[in-house]
Amino acid sequence: MRAPSSPRLGRRAAIWGGIVAGWARPAMAAGPAPVLTGTDFALEIGPVPVDFSGERHMATGIDGMVPAPILRWREGDTVTIAVTNRLREPTSLHWHGLRVPSAMDGVPGFDFHAIAPGETFVYRFPVQQSGTYWYHGHSGFHEQTGLYGAIVVEPKDGYRHRFDRDYVVLLSDWSDDDPRTVLSNLKFQNDYYNRGRRTLGTLVADADRQGWAATLADRLAWGRMRMSPTDILDVSGAACTYLLNGRTTAANWTALFRPQERVRLRFVNASAMGIFDVRIPGLPLTVVQADGNDIEPVSVDEFRIGNGETYDAIVRPDRDRAYAIFAQLEDRSGFVAGTLAPQLGMTAAVPPMDPRPLRTMVDMGMGAMEHGAMADMAAPAGVETSVAVDNVAVMPIARLHEPGGGLGDSGRRVLTYADLRAIRPASDTRPPQREIVLRLTGNMQRYIWGFDGKTFAQADPIALTRGERVRFVAINDTMMEHPLHLHGLWSELENGQGDYRPYKHTILVKPGERLSFLVTADEPGRWAMHCHLMFHMELGMFREVRVA
Repeated sequence: MRAPSSPRLGRRAAIWGGIVAGWARPAMAAGPAPVLTGTDFALEIGPVPVDFSGERHMATGIDGMVPAPILRWREGDTVTIAVTNRLREPTSLHWHGLRVPSAMDGVPGFDFHAIAPGETFVYRFPVQQSGTYWYHGHSGFHEQTGLYGAIVVEPKDGYRHRFDRDYVVLLSDWSDDDPRTVLSNLKFQNDYYNRGRRTLGTLVADADRQGWAATLADRLAWGRMRMSPTDILDVSGAACTYLLNGRTTAANWTALFRPQERVRLRFVNASAMGIFDVRIPGLPLTVVQADGNDIEPVSVDEFRIGNGETYDAIVRPDRDRAYAIFAQLEDRSGFVAGTLAPQLGMTAAVPPMDPRPLRTMVDMGMGAMEHGAMADMAAPAGVETSVAVDNVAVMPIARLHEPGGGLGDSGRRVLTYADLRAIRPASDTRPPQREIVLRLTGNMQRYIWGFDGKTFAQADPIALTRGERVRFVAINDTMMEHPLHLHGLWSELENGQGDYRPYKHTILVKPGERLSFLVTADEPGRWAMHCHLMFHMELGMFREVRVA
């Protein structure tokens, strides 16, 4: 069985040997990803030289490119993808969000074996859905090092909403440091990349605003927990360069339009560790699809997109000017921007980043509790605090109507999960036959993650009977968002929309939040369920869901 991978593999430079010395060509990432169409594909995974930060490094790409080519398919077709491994270590591809047989899902150690060096594996499956999806490596740290690309599946019955132009906007992160080095730094010091820690200056500023008593009580409360309210993302802009369709902000990826045209933008968060807040200043976005599924249109100014999620939005520029496509990190440690313009070469002003958010006691699952009560916290039944838990959400709450930390105070309208309404009722109207509670747990000091206080290696599979209807309840006991991704099965988010609840494949669970989703176990096999923050998955927040 493939558990999240071990750091025992050597560094990329050692793996790829003398390839670095060649530098046969500049990084292909600076150019637009080509679009491959049809039903039969041959892809090669191999090392790719890149330069995103002024330094040359080796990435992992497909056909010499980072990002990988955009695959454009048609609903109802059967596709065949022959994938050849040109690396010196095993690899794989996972079709994120696509309903495929378990042997085609691409998770090594389950119903699929990794693709050995020099070997070719042929994926073949029917395309049963339409929408915006993506594909990425599911072996080692290949996803972090460039092995990702977008998938666009055209609906067989035509699009619900008219548009004139169609673009993929794929967001990702890149670190010049080997992922194993980044992970080692986090294990040594969990806030290693937090460059926004509170200082004496912020202590005085807070005291001026809310008084010394409240400020000192707050500092003491966080000190007792050995946590920091500024620790928003584990890996920040201190370690990463952020990319839009493989380009930095300076490289200015540009989508073209004519005034009054409807432009469909397919946003994909393909980053390993970055959660983005996206907006186009001066241009409202009409969100029409979430995770590949049509929803009733929602007009917003901004939305948060977790790792693995996709959103389709239609914009209609009515002026002959350039607009910035702006994606800032949740912790405001970095951003990436592209351009929507009438012609190439135009740029738009990039807005300043918003203020850095701070975690609150609500984020810690404390609700309105007094700080002193935290010392009396007890773990709920089933949570083994001795294994991997340093916080318990004593008062988890529903937060689907909230936009997320750092959002909602700017006057901009922000998309929330409560806004998502499917265009038709759920196909399975049965009530759930049972309920499975999963607590999302972690120990920041040891940098260990898990479900119910257990890592993947310590936990038994979650067994479902084929055809069973189940409610999963997720409770986030940590101070981090966790994009929870269930392979192979749809997750119907219970968000107050009744039978019109949205179908999702990735659900971003806020700190201190309790939410639920329904699952119909309609596809047999061994399926992964994990946090899509790559290092959280690798360090234990990973379970098997077995349908038989």
